[in-house]
Amino acid sequence: MKKANAIQRKKTRAVKVGKLILGDGQPIRIQSMTKVPTRDVKATVEQIARLTDAGCEIVRVACPNEEDVQALGKIKSKITIPLVADIHFNYRFALMAIDEGVDKLRLNPGNIGDKDRIAEVVEKAKRHHIPIRIGVNSGSLEKDLMEKFGATPEALVESVRRHVAILEGLDFCDIVISLKTTDVPAMIAAYRLASQKFDYPLHLGVTEAGTLLRGSVYNAIGVGTLLQEGIGDTIRVSLTADPVEEVKVAKMILESLDLRQGVRVISCPTCGRSEIDTAKLALEVEARAVNLKGPLTIAVMGCVVNGPGEAQGADFAITGGQKKGMIYVAGKQVRVVDEKHLVDELFKEIHKRQ
Repeated sequence: MKKANAIQRKKTRAVKVGKLILGDGQPIRIQSMTKVPTRDVKATVEQIARLTDAGCEIVRVACPNEEDVQALGKIKSKITIPLVADIHFNYRFALMAIDEGVDKLRLNPGNIGDKDRIAEVVEKAKRHHIPIRIGVNSGSLEKDLMEKFGATPEALVESVRRHVAILEGLDFCDIVISLKTTDVPAMIAAYRLASQKFDYPLHLGVTEAGTLLRGSVYNAIGVGTLLQEGIGDTIRVSLTADPVEEVKVAKMILESLDLRQGVRVISCPTCGRSEIDTAKLALEVEARAVNLKGPLTIAVMGCVVNGPGEAQGADFAITGGQKKGMIYVAGKQVRVVDEKHLVDELFKEIHKRQ
């Protein structure tokens, strides 16, 4: 099948985070955030390990108090992906986080104190080559902007402009930007506007998007729309769910736009023609395919009407009917097996060729 033209991504500055480069045409990176107290080093490290295994490439941790900040070095020593410290209001915590070896700060310079305190943080970040992500959210806009604009795209971009101006005024340009809101159309409009005004890497996300189903849909539309337009250098799918689910959805969004190659499981929605439990088969195949190496497409089809045709476009496929199933490899039928053995036999064929 002939693919549509590749997405033309907007050129942004290169910003180094640990061993990764954000922007400058580099791969779009997947980020998530831990959901346990950072001061609980064991729980935090365990969660980061699960995120890393799932495909997370940058992880952020909350640092609301000094004990959390003091745990950063211990956490950093036990993980393999870049660590981002989320700092609000307290400039001392930012200074401490740099000493603890974090790879990036997420803070807004306008809310960590007076000019001298901001300058102290920026100077230290500069010496240690630590980038800063300016993270503007609709729920924490400056009072005067809310009074003048409300939580609009224009207000979000103006807030970013103010924070960027502070850093640039201190000769600091190692910057990443995010402008998150719960309203998907406003989020899209804000990032479009920011993309026109700034050449710093953009971190995409819909904040407080909701539970697994709703949040996945909102992020797929918001983040996916912008990625399709070539906007965005890193993404986080914000979900009220296990953070591993955030990473899974982020990977699917990137794969759906051919921005990343992975293992894609396609399955038919089933209808009255289906004679096997296609939904059960598809879920089992998807769960077992997590550890496979891509690029790879596996099709799970429920009947002989569309099954053979879909199988031709997949690396591996199964179709079924009347308690039997057919296994296809590279579009050609290779075996017929009982339904109860169908998934096991499919993966035997896959593992022969992986």
